[in-house]
Amino acid sequence: MGAVSGPIDADALMRRRPVIPILTIEAVEHAVPLARALAAGGLDVMEVTLRTPAALEAIASIARDAPEVVIGAGTVLNRDDLARALDAGARFIVTPGLTDGLIEALLDASVPLLPGVATASELMRGLEAGLTHFKFFPAEAAGGAPVLSAFQGPFAAARFCPTGGLNAGNAVAYLKLANVLCVGGAWVAPPAAIRAGDWAAITALAREAAALQR
Repeated sequence: MGAVSGPIDADALMRRRPVIPILTIEAVEHAVPLARALAAGGLDVMEVTLRTPAALEAIASIARDAPEVVIGAGTVLNRDDLARALDAGARFIVTPGLTDGLIEALLDASVPLLPGVATASELMRGLEAGLTHFKFFPAEAAGGAPVLSAFQGPFAAARFCPTGGLNAGNAVAYLKLANVLCVGGAWVAPPAAIRAGDWAAITALAREAAALQR
């Protein structure tokens, strides 16, 4: 698959690659080479978490200088986070949870959404609001693949990207589930490799992740 231009919906976004890298970027100068290294390995959809002072500038840099990448913003907690992420150039939005105010703001946004849920009640709130694609977080702490398997019966319309505690070993159990379209994980971009600028190592990890079977 080549670069994505124009709008993309949540379903297409989640089906594009089996793994969405979750990136916490401390230094803006790492953003573009990191994004390019991941894309070179086959992972061209990635999320930058809004957990560092560099995050928004990192998103803007990737959006401007690495157009082959579909860049999203994660750890979006409120309307202000959402507005800043969209202004920076984020093409999809990921939240760790749902509030009434955030649901309203998300529904007004014109980009794909992956709102976070961990329980059946949270999932029902999202579905009631018209959402169908979700981040299951924190996946391992919330019960892991068995919980998502159990969700398939009562919540047949819901599709998931589990994140939180995933790695190259346990990702496979999630990807086998019919209601899981992709997984999210930080293991493809280890902090030590980012600090060292070891982009070749990150490309190798991305290549292995991109080969995971759904």
